[in-house]
This record gives sequence, C-alpha cells and structure tokens, in this order.
Amino acid sequence: MKKYKIGYTTGVYDMFHIGHLNILKRAKEQCEYLIVGVTTDELCYARKKKHPIICETERMAIVRELKCVDEVVPQNDMDKVAAVKRYHADAVFVGSDWKGTESWNKYEKELSEIGCAVVYLDHTDGISSTILRDRLNRGEKAL
Repeated sequence: MKKYKIGYTTGVYDMFHIGHLNILKRAKEQCEYLIVGVTTDELCYARKKKHPIICETERMAIVRELKCVDEVVPQNDMDKVAAVKRYHADAVFVGSDWKGTESWNKYEKELSEIGCAVVYLDHTDGISSTILRDRLNRGEKAL
C-alpha cells in the first residue's frame, strides 16, 4: 500500500524531458492516484512573460499518455489549496528546488492545516525546459 491516496503535482511540461518524467514517476511511487495539473498557456504567459513552445492541448495529451499519470487537469491559477480541496489530494509533490522558498513555506503551512502533505522530490540536475530552449535558440544540438 502506498503512503498517499491522491497525489497532485503541476508543471508546464513544455518540451517534455527526463526531469519531468522523473518527477512524475517518483510522485506515482508514493500515491495510489496521481493527478497532474498542466499549466495553461495563459497562466504560463502571465507568470513567465513567454509562451510555451508546445501548446497546452498537446502538453496535456503528452502527459496524459504516461502510465504513471492517472488524470490530467488544466492548471488555471497558482492556488494550490483550492486545487487540493477540489481534487481531495492528501499530498502535493514538488521539485526539491522549491524547498525553503517563501512561497512553498507558506504552502506547507496552509496545506498542513487541511491535512495535506508537501513532498519534495529530487530535482534532476542539468535539465530544464529553459536550458533546452536556450540551447535551441543558440542552434546547439540536443543534450
């Protein structure tokens, strides 16, 4: 039996890479049912002031096909507490690179108050969509 019943995690998942897969597999190892929020194009632009290379419909389709993912939903806002309540999650999974940040310290407190754990998963070093985008813009070959 797994430690958590329903897990929730989110991401843009633009230019899907091994770091994305690692996080999702590690999350699924700890929960019976994994819900993945894929950041909408609109929210991505609002937060990062750039459009994803792959549109949200295609990013959601890619993530939906992974055997470690049970359900894919659009992430329209950054309200993790509302999402946990909406999906009845008892764990939120996030990359270890967010541990100790002001926003995630706040989420930890708010989520613990409603019985939801925050689980930090090891970040895969040396890979990110930003790194891939920069390499692509410089005309470099794949990693």
